[in-house]
Amino acid sequence: MRAPQQVLREIYHAAVAAVEPRRAVLDHCRLDGDMLQVGERRIALDPDGRVIVVGAGKASAAMAQAVEEVLAERISSGVVVVKYGHLAPLHRIRLLEAGHPVPDAAGQAAASAIMQALSGLSARDVVIACWSGGASALTPSPAQGLSLADKQAVTRLLLASGADVHALNAVRKHLSQLKGGQLARRAAPARIACLVISDVVGDDLSTIGSGPFYPDHSSFAEVLSLIDRLKLRNDLPGPVLQLLQRGAAGLIPDTPKQGDACFAQVHHQIVASNRQAIAAAAEAAQAQGYRPLVIAKPLVGEARLAAAEIIERARLIARKGDRACLIAGGETTVTLTGEIGRGGRNQELALASAALLDGSCDISVLAGGTDGNDGPTDAAGAYCDGETVARAHALGLEAAAHLARHDANPYFSALGDLLLTGPTGTNVMDLTLALITPPR
Repeated sequence: MRAPQQVLREIYHAAVAAVEPRRAVLDHCRLDGDMLQVGERRIALDPDGRVIVVGAGKASAAMAQAVEEVLAERISSGVVVVKYGHLAPLHRIRLLEAGHPVPDAAGQAAASAIMQALSGLSARDVVIACWSGGASALTPSPAQGLSLADKQAVTRLLLASGADVHALNAVRKHLSQLKGGQLARRAAPARIACLVISDVVGDDLSTIGSGPFYPDHSSFAEVLSLIDRLKLRNDLPGPVLQLLQRGAAGLIPDTPKQGDACFAQVHHQIVASNRQAIAAAAEAAQAQGYRPLVIAKPLVGEARLAAAEIIERARLIARKGDRACLIAGGETTVTLTGEIGRGGRNQELALASAALLDGSCDISVLAGGTDGNDGPTDAAGAYCDGETVARAHALGLEAAAHLARHDANPYFSALGDLLLTGPTGTNVMDLTLALITPPR
């Protein structure tokens, strides 16, 4: 019988391969003479017009690579920005790197380059936008009166608060010059095809990359209310609080909403999502001889609570004697408190699972981000089973202590149980896999 860890790693890699960005774009785009087909939409390429390619996100380089294959010399110019190291070879499109999850000066310069590329366009021009997870942090363009340092401070506050991506991006949109539909406003009246790899629950186009080409559903007033629910008002930089208050009072324009003329020529096409990764994981589990059981509800909320949910479900299956693989997709959060160590939401979920599984012999868990990065570490996630806690204890490592300070990375590193993939080039949230192998 093959080792559970090897089986889980192969299932994870099969899921990630199924959402490879280049292939995903090529599956949805083709050129037929002077007509570009994007999903069900056909876009005529005017011989006197330009084709501009822009993009942002961890998968945008590989997406742009596919666009180059489709359009080749028809591309007039372009610029995409990725997280440091998430590269792919490009020939006609400029490739930039920047910081994530906290924005940096390189990202601010990249955002300016994208806005410049979309300036002065006409109805004859076509914009191909390649957007994926990570785009929000990679394109900081502070609203008037704000600095990059202001945006960095707000990002750190929100990440530490445990706010989910929907809340995080609602705030970002109202502190930016390009998010929340504002790039659509800048590029109008050009025709826009926005290719999207989804990294958010429900594939909400207004949230993915903070929806720069999509109507914004949130308002300044709602963002200010959110800040109060998170109890962050007193911690915000003064200029940020002043901007939100002025916006909530109607003293400055809000982001463009549904029905705005700037969206008349915008088409969005989701080319890959967590659902595809889950389907591929289920197929791989079946091929390995395990009955795939997909949790329909996305895995969200605190990582430790998600771990408890996964282990409870896995134990119910184990009691029935089933040989199965429980598969969940989503994106959990971690609220940072007290002393802070080194880790990420997937590693924390795995460590919480290890504590719950201590002494069990029939359940193994792998939790990993599909982008290859979990928190500020070089790991995608980690593996655990019923022997993890005992093995770590023998090395002088205590699960409870590492959990208390959110320090899962060195714990699993010492055991050799980190999931180390390097940047995968894609990003469709996370996968949590629980392998149930009843003793024979």
